[in-house]
Amino acid sequence: MYWNGGGWAWMAFMPLLWIILIALVVWVVIRVTHHATDRTGTPVSTEPPRETPEEILDRRFASGEIDADTYTQARERLAAHRKGPR
Repeated sequence: MYWNGGGWAWMAFMPLLWIILIALVVWVVIRVTHHATDRTGTPVSTEPPRETPEEILDRRFASGEIDADTYTQARERLAAHRKGPR
């Protein structure tokens, strides 16, 4: 039965097919479980970017948590802090 019409070729092919299938599953598991990288191989952070103090201040002012005077004073302090001591 297996010797007629090339049945032996399928018998030789099946172990190779299983090896390829197992290797593919292992590769997919490794790809999914490792951290994402960009095209250069540098790891890509999955955390959202942190807000700068200025962005936090802008958001708080826009939402009405602080008034204009407080916003202006805080902006000036942040600007002075960024420049450093003289």
